[in-house]
Amino acid sequence: GMLAQSQLWTSYQLSVTGDTINCLDKKNLKQGRWVIRTEELRGEPGYEEEGLFTDDKKDGPWRRYNLQGDILAIEFYKWGNRDGKQQYFTMLGDLLREESWNAVNPENPYDTIDVPDLNNPMVMQSKIIKHEAAEVKNGNWKFYDPTSGMVLKTEYWVYGQKEKAGGSGTTQPVTGDP
Repeated sequence: GMLAQSQLWTSYQLSVTGDTINCLDKKNLKQGRWVIRTEELRGEPGYEEEGLFTDDKKDGPWRRYNLQGDILAIEFYKWGNRDGKQQYFTMLGDLLREESWNAVNPENPYDTIDVPDLNNPMVMQSKIIKHEAAEVKNGNWKFYDPTSGMVLKTEYWVYGQKEKAGGSGTTQPVTGDP
């Protein structure tokens, strides 16, 4: 029952529905479902966020709401950093932008990426890079007109580097005239 479970935690709270939330384990690490409220401060609007912690790091989907309960963001985390598609909304619930991130494993901050060979852009070579940051912009970023839902602008990122419009693969090899 409750008693056995409460022995695992140095502190916890109960949600309105009676679920155990905001648990700290014996090492004072946040575990399980958390609801974190940030009050309004110096004109910055307050918000509430909820999601899961694994060993003190945000893990999986996190939702952020304004204090009126409107959803502001759905973010995905891995190892405490943003990973995959993130969505941000207006107060009316219209999509404002989508971001794409890659979380870096703190245990192994290296990654093997394929980059075009400088001498022959049609040939890819593997290159080992060390990530400077814990999370990097990687993939499509889309900016929406919230009223029409139209995409106003798209950015494409490859491991923190912003690609030119059109991206790679559009350049044709130059061939000499016969």
